[in-house]
Amino acid sequence: MSRHPTYPHVFSPLKVGGVTIPNRICRSAHGTLLSGEAAIAYHEARAAGGVGMITLEATGVHRLVATQIPLWSDDVTPYYREMSRRIHNHGTVLFQQIYHAGASYGARGQQNWGASAIPNYQQGVVPFEMTQAQIDEVVEAFARAARRCRDGGLDGVDVHASSGYLIHEFLSPALNQRSDGYGGSLENRMRFLLEILEAVRAEVNDPAFVVGVRLPNEDFTPGGLTPDQVAEIAARLDPIVDYVSLHMGSYWRFHTLIAPTDDPLGAEMSANAPITRRVTKPTIVVGRINTVDHAEAIIRAGDADMVSMVRAMLADPELVNKAKRGEEHRIRPCIGTNIGCVGQIMSGHPLSCVVNPAAARERLIAFEPADKAERQKKVLIVGGGPAGLEAARTAAKRGHQVILHEAGQRLGGQVAIAASAPRRADVGAIVSFLIDEVQSLGVEVHLNSWVDADTIAATDPDEVIIATGTTPRHDGFQVSTPNQPIPGFDRKHVFNAWQLFGHGEPVKIQGPAVVFDDTGSFEAISACDALLKAGVHVTMVSRYEGIGGTVPFPPVTVEASRERLMSSDFDFFGGHYLRRIDAEEVEIGVLFTPRVRRITAKTVVVVTFNQPNRDLVTALNPGNRYQVHLIGDVQGRTGIMNAIHGGAEVARRI
Repeated sequence: MSRHPTYPHVFSPLKVGGVTIPNRICRSAHGTLLSGEAAIAYHEARAAGGVGMITLEATGVHRLVATQIPLWSDDVTPYYREMSRRIHNHGTVLFQQIYHAGASYGARGQQNWGASAIPNYQQGVVPFEMTQAQIDEVVEAFARAARRCRDGGLDGVDVHASSGYLIHEFLSPALNQRSDGYGGSLENRMRFLLEILEAVRAEVNDPAFVVGVRLPNEDFTPGGLTPDQVAEIAARLDPIVDYVSLHMGSYWRFHTLIAPTDDPLGAEMSANAPITRRVTKPTIVVGRINTVDHAEAIIRAGDADMVSMVRAMLADPELVNKAKRGEEHRIRPCIGTNIGCVGQIMSGHPLSCVVNPAAARERLIAFEPADKAERQKKVLIVGGGPAGLEAARTAAKRGHQVILHEAGQRLGGQVAIAASAPRRADVGAIVSFLIDEVQSLGVEVHLNSWVDADTIAATDPDEVIIATGTTPRHDGFQVSTPNQPIPGFDRKHVFNAWQLFGHGEPVKIQGPAVVFDDTGSFEAISACDALLKAGVHVTMVSRYEGIGGTVPFPPVTVEASRERLMSSDFDFFGGHYLRRIDAEEVEIGVLFTPRVRRITAKTVVVVTFNQPNRDLVTALNPGNRYQVHLIGDVQGRTGIMNAIHGGAEVARRI
């Protein structure tokens, strides 16, 4: 077999237990909240995209742990057979991650089992310390679950001993405070896992069936497992398992489980190093590895045998095939916000993706528009932010003649501004991708081009898509007092965040500074980062009780930013509004209460709701022959996910 000229290590097969994985890119287990055909279609899209191995999301082995797949019952077999048939059709190896959630499940009553009576950091429910009979019951449940996976045609199981779940609780010296044969020494703390692995092997009774284990490389539970301790666990498991998969974090520091854009690429590799050196079996690593080039470097260096790229393939299921064909420039990039994926799941919604509208909706829409338009139309798009760019790309791919006008000097809209903030550069990757796409598709782009009704009439389009976005207000508005401007809003030391990032009048930063957060978004966080980088003390005052109050599931989207800010020269006041801005201080209060606080401030940045740019909308004559569509922030709903999804949706139906 000839070696791939660019990625010889990534595109080489790997023997793992009784199976051969065709390449070294895998998709490790992650939650989806999908079931039935929706789940099969989601996984099949990644298999068709070329990934070597897929592990289905952590699934409870016991009847008392609610999961998407009823793995505690033989009724699961027909579903598994259909799933494995369709995944195997693409040459992809299929595993199932099996687990018991333990204290993190947060169950009430006597079914709430844990290694010890220590409440989970987020659930706050004190579990029952498991009895010997309950331990035996769960060990048997793991074994029977593995047998059902085998009977369903899957290639193996991934025993989940990480992320703060039940097996991890037993392994951790912080969470396991037992005094019997399952607590105390490392040998005792490993006993539960070893019994599970032994029972699984005996029940499956098939040497070709793969049994792997996922371990925490570092769990960040105070007094918990360190990389050196996990290295010893991995070394003891090495003769027993077929592979070792490593994953950082636990519920005590949730964001490390799914590193956001705040963290560096390859965030987990330093913690992996002492562990991968101790084992002989194949190893799998994860953690903000977004490109095949990065994966190649990791494998080439001997730092791992396989690389999991979960969110990267959520953003682009065709990632592996595109890299194999030398089309890396066409890979839709993950921008690492966690808002569309785990942020949605942990908020109780099915999986999604900020940059890929088709993610987890594969049975409803294709990743790329599968149809050409019945009639080629002239489509005029006003606004070159992410909404307008996505609409232009999609419409052009469907065969329309697309003309895009942008009033500013560059494309990218607010995302381009946000990408200039500290630690937010990755978000700009999506607009770079979209700009390259519209250029390659022949979209006619006009910069510094202000569009009015006469421009539209002269163009004579069939469809008009308005993506004009929003701009900062300059009238002292805040939500708490909507008809009363903030006194002092027009002072010379008061700015908006756009100015701080170089858009408009330059900012002369003097400390100390106050950032007022009226929206609960990342904009105020980025403003604080920029001011701290300038070397001044910063106080954030927010209308919300916490930092990033409107961002989905802050523990995994905002917590890294909160940790960074709180470790800096920074203070925070939540649940307050601005009463007034004076020459060298701001006055803040809690709505409907009399108490007043005063904070010294020589620079004030007000982050409030922008004004939608709707002048063109109101100027258009409804009687004109063209159809008008509004997408993105001009609708009144803000956020990059709404912008990209809305742009794709409109362009797919015109």
